[in-house]
Amino acid sequence: MHTIDLSAAGWRKSTRSNSGGGACVEVCDDFGSVVPVRDSKDPHGPVLVFQVGGWSAFVTAVKNHQLPC
Repeated sequence: MHTIDLSAAGWRKSTRSNSGGGACVEVCDDFGSVVPVRDSKDPHGPVLVFQVGGWSAFVTAVKNHQLPC
């Protein structure tokens, strides 16, 4: 298991996040082969880390409404 130093990460809020403070997701594009993802309401909480290919496939599926309900 690898440790990633996120102390200087440049987080950005998803354009699909709820502006009313509800479902807000932040991602960081600074790590090349992985994409850290966190809940913007809990910036010191857990971070999920995805491989770029897996994250890209997930985002594409969401945009194309290809995920089961």
